[in-house]
Amino acid sequence: MKYIQRIRNLREDADYTQEYIAHVLGTSQTMYARYERGANELPIHHLLTLCDLYQVSADYILGRTNEK
Repeated sequence: MKYIQRIRNLREDADYTQEYIAHVLGTSQTMYARYERGANELPIHHLLTLCDLYQVSADYILGRTNEK
């Protein structure tokens, strides 16, 4: 599950907090933290929102390519 590390790295590189990302996704900070830990799978609609936020492809977040 390479996406777990990718979403954390993207968030940290952008200097965003988990609370901010949770707000953007319309979820709680606790639930977003569970996505980053791999305790819950990231829903597709959240994946698409993160792609837009970070301006990267879904393939990049999912670890299918290293090109953003």
